[in-house]
Amino acid sequence: MKTVLVTGANGQLGQCIQKIQNQHLGIHFHFKTSSELDITDEKAVHNYFSNHAIEYCVNCAAYTNVELAESETDKAYLVNSESVKHLAEACAKHNTTLIHISTDYVFDGTKTEPYLETDKTNPISVYGASKLQGEQHIQEVAQKYFIIRTSWLYAEFGKNFYKTIVQKAKEKADLTITTEQKGTPTNANDLAELILKIINTENTDYGIYHFSNEGEATWYDFTKEIIENLKLASAEKPTLQAVASYKTKAARPKNSVLDKTKVRNIIQTISWQESLRNLMQNHS
Repeated sequence: MKTVLVTGANGQLGQCIQKIQNQHLGIHFHFKTSSELDITDEKAVHNYFSNHAIEYCVNCAAYTNVELAESETDKAYLVNSESVKHLAEACAKHNTTLIHISTDYVFDGTKTEPYLETDKTNPISVYGASKLQGEQHIQEVAQKYFIIRTSWLYAEFGKNFYKTIVQKAKEKADLTITTEQKGTPTNANDLAELILKIINTENTDYGIYHFSNEGEATWYDFTKEIIENLKLASAEKPTLQAVASYKTKAARPKNSVLDKTKVRNIIQTISWQESLRNLMQNHS
């Protein structure tokens, strides 16, 4: 029986893992919300690891509000960097494998090809910079770790772009969506499957991995696909308009498509359209 701690358990990825826990009876899960285990509290983190034999720590906890991070810089760094350092140190001390979720926003988006794990990082937002610093803490402190960079994450849980569009579409709201950024929408349920595959196979090929669904899209493309999958009658469809750019506090990478060659050694990846369709057949 493997013992797995999942931090940030009430976030969308944490809930996706909880949803499939009964399919993994060889794992004893410790699901902890931020109120149950505050990873910003270094003492609390070390006490928890000292009192429980944790083989894997899956860190789903993160400060993810890209816009607000520009003004809440200290909070973003506390959660995405300092807290990650606490976890990395505890994992190193107790011989625990750390599986940490990072982001495509560690890149500046100037590359025209999909990003490799070895490409130079250059975040252009506070959120991206704080997540990169978290990655660096892990690499400095831990020996057994998987850093999984993902992009445009969505699920039926929590707050995300997908759920917002579904709601607005059903309300027949007018939608104006940017075509300025290119990336890959990623179903958090697929990321949950990757994480559990790593644990169940006792994979020891540690390091940084890129994971998303396959293909590329703009936010406009993603929105259009969501609306089409809702199968609304013509009279019920919202108006959808493309706009080249829109003003935001935080700069965002123009291209954040990730290369998945390395992760395909662990799991089969599917197109973002297929994964979206799979989710919407059950949850729209």
